[in-house]
Amino acid sequence: MALSLLGGPSSVASEQGSGDAPGAPGGGSSWTTGNKIALGTATGSASPVWFTVANGVMTEVFYPRVDVPNVQDMQYVVSDGATFVELERDATTHAVSMPDERALEYTVVNTAKNGRYRLTNSYVTDPARATVEVRTRFQSLDGGSYQLYALYNPSLAGGGGHDTGSWDATNGALVASDSQTVFAAPVPPVTVASSLQSSAGFVRHSTGYSGTPSDGYQDIAAHKQLTHQYDRADVGGNITQTAQIPVGADSTFTLALGFGPDTGRATSTARASLTAGFPAAESAYRSGWHAYLGGLSRPVPASVAGDTVRRRVYTTGVMALHAHEDKTYPGAAVASLSVPWGDSKDGDSFSDGYHRVWGRDLYQQATAMLAAGDRPQATRMARWLWDHQYIGARTPGSGVWYGPGSFPRYSPVSGVVGATPAELGCCEQLDQDAFAVILAWMTGLNDPTTYAKIKTTATHLQTNGPDTPAERWEEQAGKSPSTIAAEIAALITAADIARANGDPTSAASWERTADAWRGRLPGWTFTHTGHWGDHRYYDRIEDSSGNPNDGDTRGFKEGSYAEHDIVDAGFLELVRLGVAPPSDPLVSASLPETDTAFDGHAPMRISTPNGDVYWHRYVHDSYGESNTDGSGWDDRKPNTWGRLWPLLSGERGEYELANHRPATLYLQSMADAANVGYFIPEQIWDQPNAFGFQKAKATGSAAPLAWAEAQYIRLAQSIDAGHPLDTPTIVQARYPRP
Repeated sequence: MALSLLGGPSSVASEQGSGDAPGAPGGGSSWTTGNKIALGTATGSASPVWFTVANGVMTEVFYPRVDVPNVQDMQYVVSDGATFVELERDATTHAVSMPDERALEYTVVNTAKNGRYRLTNSYVTDPARATVEVRTRFQSLDGGSYQLYALYNPSLAGGGGHDTGSWDATNGALVASDSQTVFAAPVPPVTVASSLQSSAGFVRHSTGYSGTPSDGYQDIAAHKQLTHQYDRADVGGNITQTAQIPVGADSTFTLALGFGPDTGRATSTARASLTAGFPAAESAYRSGWHAYLGGLSRPVPASVAGDTVRRRVYTTGVMALHAHEDKTYPGAAVASLSVPWGDSKDGDSFSDGYHRVWGRDLYQQATAMLAAGDRPQATRMARWLWDHQYIGARTPGSGVWYGPGSFPRYSPVSGVVGATPAELGCCEQLDQDAFAVILAWMTGLNDPTTYAKIKTTATHLQTNGPDTPAERWEEQAGKSPSTIAAEIAALITAADIARANGDPTSAASWERTADAWRGRLPGWTFTHTGHWGDHRYYDRIEDSSGNPNDGDTRGFKEGSYAEHDIVDAGFLELVRLGVAPPSDPLVSASLPETDTAFDGHAPMRISTPNGDVYWHRYVHDSYGESNTDGSGWDDRKPNTWGRLWPLLSGERGEYELANHRPATLYLQSMADAANVGYFIPEQIWDQPNAFGFQKAKATGSAAPLAWAEAQYIRLAQSIDAGHPLDTPTIVQARYPRP
C-alpha cells in the first residue's frame, strides 16, 4: 500500500477532538544528545531552516536563524493497538546512509529490534521554503497490522516552556507557536510557529502537555492506542503533539514540518511543500549542493580522494561548514548545531549550547574554507567579525567589561549590538581578538574603515597582552603559549595592513612588541623543573609572574596542581602561526611530555589497536562525561573526565607536515573518529566500551564540531600542498627557519 496523495480533512476522516488539554504546563523538557548523525539545510537563503538527527530520529530544528532551536525531537510510535507500544528511537536499530554523498541528504533505516517492522526516513529541507520534509516508508516485516503515530515535541523560539498548540481542522494540521521568547537584539520579539502535516493525512490527533495524561504518548502507552483527542493546549507550557498516520503492510508518505512567524504562514508553507512533492524538493536540494561543491576553486584533495571514508568525511565536512553559516547574517557560523550533552540540559528555556559564534571557531572555519576553495565564505566570515562582533566601545559582558578593540567570548549571529551581557559571556580571550586580525590579513580586508578597527584591536592587544583573561580552552588566565602565538601573529599581520594604509609608525611599534614577546616567551612559559619526562617543556599556562619554575599552583576541578605540571599541546600554535620554526628545539623538547604525561586517569596520548593516535586536551581535564555512570558533563558533578579530542590529532599532523614528515596517520585518525553520519566529534571515548560508548567513537558532547571539521579539511588540503596552508606567510618570513 503506497500512500502518496495529499492529505487533509477531506482525504482521511479525523475524529472530533475534546477541547482544552488538561495538565498545563506539563513536565520539564531537555534538549537531545550532541552527537548528531545527520544534519542538513538547503544551500539557498529561501529556506532558513536546519534539521538534525540523533539516535535515529529528528532532533533540534533551527529557524529562522542557525542559533535558534525550535524542536526537541520528532519520532514515530508503533503499536498493534492491543499488546505493545514502542518508541522509534528506543525500539529500533539505526542504519544511516547518504543517498548522494555530494548533498547533505540522509536516509535513516530504523528496524525494530524484535523484527516486526521497519521505518525508512529520508530528510531534506525544501529549498524554496522553511519546511523540513521527511519521506517515510513503513513496512510490516512479520505480516502484522500496526498503528503508526507521529510524536512531535516542539520547543519553539528556543525553549519548550511556553509553547501553545492546536488542531487546524481546515488544513488538517497540528500547529504550535511561542510568542513569549525574545530573540537576541536587535531582532525584535517575534512569534515562531510550526505546522505539521502529512501527505496521507491524520486519522487521529491530539495536543497535550508532556508527561501528563493529555500527552499523546502517555495515552498510547497506557491504552495501546490514542483514546483521548485534545484540540488545543492554550495555557502554554511543554506541549507534545501526536497524530496517527494511516498505514498498511507497505506504506510511503511525507511529513512536512513548516515554520513561519505565525501559524497561518507556517501552515501555508508546509502545505505548499506537500503540494510540490518530496521528489521535487529532493531534486532541487541535491542540485543546490552539487552546484555549491562544483563551484569550489579547489578539488577534493588527493590525500582523501582514493579512500572512501576519508573522502566522505572531507566532502561532508565542507558541506557541514557551509551549512553552519546563518542565512540572515551571512558570515556568522555557529560552533555546532548541537547542545553538548543536551539530553541532560534544561530545555524549558533557551540554552546556548554551541549555537553561538565564537571568534576562534569562526577563524578555524574560515581558514578551512580558504583551503577548500571557498574564499567568498571565508571573506564573509572575516567581514562579519569586524562588522558585527568587534566591540568599539566599552561593553558589559557576563560579569566583565569588554574594552574597545576586543571581541566577546561569543555572541548571537546578530553580533554584539543590543546583545545582553549573558549573550556575550565571560571572559575575553585575547587569541580571539588576535585571530580576527589574522583572518582580515588572510582575506585581504585592509580597507581604511576596517583598518581603523584593526588598529584599535592591535593596540588593545599590545596594551593588555600578553596575559589573557582566558586561553583557548576558556578556563584559565595568564600567559599561554598558544594565546601568545596568536597575539604575535596578529601584531605582525596588523603591521602589514598598517603599512598598506600609510601608517608605518604603528607598524613598527607592533612589530617591536611582537619581537619582544617572542624573545621572552621561553622565559615566561618553558619550565626546567616540571614533573614530566626530562622536566623541560612548555607548560599550558603561567600566572602573571611569568616564572615557570616557581612551583605556583592553580586550581582545577579535582584539586590544585603546580602550573609547571599541567601540559597541553598549545605550543604547536607557535609553529602553525609561523612564530617559531618547526625545528625549534624548545618545541621539539616539549613533544615527549605531551605524548607521555599521565595524570592518574589516562595518558595524554592514546593509540588504538589499528594505529590511530589521539590526545586529551591537558592533564586533569574534567570537561567530559562522568566516569561513574557515563552521564553528561556538569560542572557540579564529581569524577568527570575530559575525553579525547580528534582535532588535536589534526594539529599534530600540521606540525609534522611543517617538518616535512608524513601526516597521513593523523588525517586517518580523524577520519576514523567520525560517526556514522561522517561527522567529526568534539570528543571521543577514551576508555574501554562502557555506558553505551565505544572506544575512539563519539561521546555525547558535540558532533559535528565545526572546529574539528575545519581542522580535517585544512590538513587534507595541506598534505596535498606539502605545507600547512594556514600559516601566515608574513609571520613566517619575519621569523624564518634557522
